[in-house]
Amino acid sequence: MFKPKNLHGNQLTEGPIAKTLFFFSLPMLLGNVLQSLNGSINSIWVGKFLGEQALAATSNANILMFFLSGAIFGISMAAVILIAQNIGAKNISEAKRVVGTSLALFIGLSLIVAIIGFVFSPTILKLMNTPGDTIDFAISYTRMMFLGTPFMFAYTLVMAIMRGSGDSKTPFYFLLLSVGLDIILNPLFIKGIGPFPEMGISGSGFASLIAQTFSFILLVITIYSKKYFLRLQKEELNLVRFDWGLIKVLIIKGIPMGLQMIVVSSANLALFHLVNSFGSESTAAFGVAFQLTSYIQMPAMAIGGAVTSMVAQCIGAGKLERIGRIALIGVLFNVIWTGGLVLLLNIFSKQAFSLFLPTTGHAIDLGVTISYIMFWPYILFGVTLVLSGVVRSRGAVMPPLLFTFCAMWLVRNPVAYYLGHQYGFLSIWWSFGIAFTVAVLCHILYYFFGNWKKATFQHGPKGRVKEVG
Repeated sequence: MFKPKNLHGNQLTEGPIAKTLFFFSLPMLLGNVLQSLNGSINSIWVGKFLGEQALAATSNANILMFFLSGAIFGISMAAVILIAQNIGAKNISEAKRVVGTSLALFIGLSLIVAIIGFVFSPTILKLMNTPGDTIDFAISYTRMMFLGTPFMFAYTLVMAIMRGSGDSKTPFYFLLLSVGLDIILNPLFIKGIGPFPEMGISGSGFASLIAQTFSFILLVITIYSKKYFLRLQKEELNLVRFDWGLIKVLIIKGIPMGLQMIVVSSANLALFHLVNSFGSESTAAFGVAFQLTSYIQMPAMAIGGAVTSMVAQCIGAGKLERIGRIALIGVLFNVIWTGGLVLLLNIFSKQAFSLFLPTTGHAIDLGVTISYIMFWPYILFGVTLVLSGVVRSRGAVMPPLLFTFCAMWLVRNPVAYYLGHQYGFLSIWWSFGIAFTVAVLCHILYYFFGNWKKATFQHGPKGRVKEVG
């Protein structure tokens, strides 16, 4: 069906930086759009077919799955950086060793998470203070999502590996396939249309599982049929093992990056605990606003991911003089793209919230007010994602984690709880601007005056960290 032109990666160390960054990040941005569009359309199906309580249930479940995505983000990014550095250094055999060890690690982790999550979903959701009128919906939906965790982890890793090698187009093609299937299958399984069983809210999760699994299998078939240069051939399958020296590097560097995502998602879980106390209508309004922020973050996430791979390849190739310009152009792209998207969503905020929420009640008005206050500060948050991508490619993974923790847990959430209890639901959202201002100032100061250029990330033949550049 799809005919990707490039299954051999790209050198991101040559050519005009702005052009390279733009065309490398564009498929990643479109992929992020597809993923968020997928979640939004599925929420529309759930909200229209099953009602506000079911939609609130998916909001609680989705923030939990975002938490899990953060858990694997760090290790996948560590693998991406190591692969990109080895591609830049033209060391393909070492890049394949990273691929094999990462696969073994992800398979083991995904099975553990799937089992624990399926068994303890009711307990986890109750700890989140999930409203009583949505708990049954949330348990059914969350358990189905946990069943799909192994394929989600594998899919995430394979696409990350390809992006680390400089190929952002092929992952986009298969995301397009996955999202298209998910959107089509969701209403069929929710309502039981035609030969499909009526599964209610579980049908939404089951449709996602089928779509992602089919797309992943087809991606693997394509990788081998097109002889992708990082594929593990029969005689190289022994690389799929627990190489503890390399795992140590992946964990030491990956855990802080994963914790950075977990800090954000856990802070959002805590914020959901506060929002849930205001009732299901407020939860639904914030749930939609939170989903719209996933669109707002897409440009910065794509640019940050592209910057990470570009800087890592430059480090591997010894072209350190390009790093400063990559960072500057990345920040400018973020301001233009994110700012434009925020403006658009604020102009059409009522129409956007009307897609998800019933026209009766006050949820739409609540959501519109939230958007006017909460969305603009995400431009600042985007700058932190780009600068984090630069410094972590060098090996400085702890400072961005500490800055994010301070902004989210020591600033935003305490301010949000104080404002919420003192001044009501709509005052909560001013905490975002305060927190993101703190975060961006910390990142800018560290970029210009910190010691991140002395950090290391590369590993030797036996997993030892060695100096680069």
